[in-house]
Amino acid sequence: MSNSNAPRVVLKFGGTSVSSREKWNTIASVVSGCLERGERPLVVHSAIRGVTDALVALPEQAAAERHAQDLEALIERHFELARELELDGPTVLADDLERLQRAVEGVALVQEVTPRIRARILAFGEQLATRLGAAYLSSLGIPIERLDARDLLAAVDTGRQKGGAVWLSAECEAELDPVVRERLDALPGGGLTQGFIARGLDGDTVVLGRGGSDTSAAYLAGKWGADRIEIWSDVPGMFTADPRVVPDARLLRRLDYREAQEIATTGSQVLHPRAVRALRDREIPIHLKSTLDPEAPGTTIRTAEAASPAQVKAISRKRQVVLVSMETLGMWQEVGFLARVFRVFAETGVSIDLVSTSETNVTVSLDPGAALLDDELLGRLREGLSSFCGVEFIRPCAAVSLVGNRIRALLHRMGPALEAFEEHRVHLVSQAASDLNLTVVVDEDQADTLLRDLHDLLIPASTLPGESESTVFGPSWEELNRSPEEVRS
Repeated sequence: MSNSNAPRVVLKFGGTSVSSREKWNTIASVVSGCLERGERPLVVHSAIRGVTDALVALPEQAAAERHAQDLEALIERHFELARELELDGPTVLADDLERLQRAVEGVALVQEVTPRIRARILAFGEQLATRLGAAYLSSLGIPIERLDARDLLAAVDTGRQKGGAVWLSAECEAELDPVVRERLDALPGGGLTQGFIARGLDGDTVVLGRGGSDTSAAYLAGKWGADRIEIWSDVPGMFTADPRVVPDARLLRRLDYREAQEIATTGSQVLHPRAVRALRDREIPIHLKSTLDPEAPGTTIRTAEAASPAQVKAISRKRQVVLVSMETLGMWQEVGFLARVFRVFAETGVSIDLVSTSETNVTVSLDPGAALLDDELLGRLREGLSSFCGVEFIRPCAAVSLVGNRIRALLHRMGPALEAFEEHRVHLVSQAASDLNLTVVVDEDQADTLLRDLHDLLIPASTLPGESESTVFGPSWEELNRSPEEVRS
């Protein structure tokens, strides 16, 4: 494509969106549409649905020499999709499958699993999927070139990665990169590459952790200087609540980056928080779209054009939260108490999410998405804290958050909403200094009921006939999934 002013568009597709021919035909239509409009598309996509989970288990299976059946099933899953796409799977995937089998057999031989080899094995999900994707789009006559993400993304040392996280939770920069821009701009058509994967500090393969494909796409959008990024999944955007719990949750049409990041951080799984942060810093607009309904309105995320009114925009819920209650009379007016106990969390490798303090108690919440909160880790944490205070773990809990703009300005209007807490045991309350959320932590089995009650009280119902269209709230999940027969009736 010779037009140097052509808009640059990153298209990210998740595992569900690359797992069938029907979905690949949608991808083909999206890519073709970009090319027809004179845009430069770069497709970034995940492994086939379920493959990453299988690859997570494979190294331990290989170390115990119990991997043969599961490896064969994983290979057949890719051959099955290849047949559906009318491709010669054994030929298209031959080189990558040979490398995967060598890596797995190597683990079986030495009976040891290192973070380095785990990352190398995990990366094959995206490598195999992009072989099939590029081959299929090319078979349709779409000019596409498969690129190795490790030639485009390099991990950086942020100081946050310790031990195995160097290979399994790598981070990259999203600054404009002239080399990456020149490489992608030189493509005669579109590009296609892997999410989740990057080149490590030592040149080996690293992965970006769960949600890494979103983050990969965001990094690449920044390095390329993209004009926009489209995140395609099986839902048409962010909603005012989890539609699986609240069917009348409404689509959020427009969000500011900070609001979107807060919703992602407090429980939404539509978009990874690190991806929002990288794109916000570059001011690259984000469009959330659905491969199940490409014409659905979706969610647009960008810098707000004007100051937004105080408003609750979403009720989020995060499950499997662990509370750590630290009690001691000795902390009152004691200089450095928090520094000492927080150092224990750092040395144990545990990230603190919410904090609540009183004269004799500090209670913090731990995010299960940041670390595996198993009994062994919590035991080490208790041992480290016990010399400073009494320790109690409260679990399982859930954090329910009211997310929006200028939450403090709404507190005086929340009287009726506070009644929703009457039947619930509240362990912790935290109001964000950013004024973007108010979070309560309750027993996990109470979270869904509280979520529904708060949504009914604080989020306006669907736009009624004759009312003006909301610029923030779109149709409900139920309305978007209504059949044509239901609409006509």
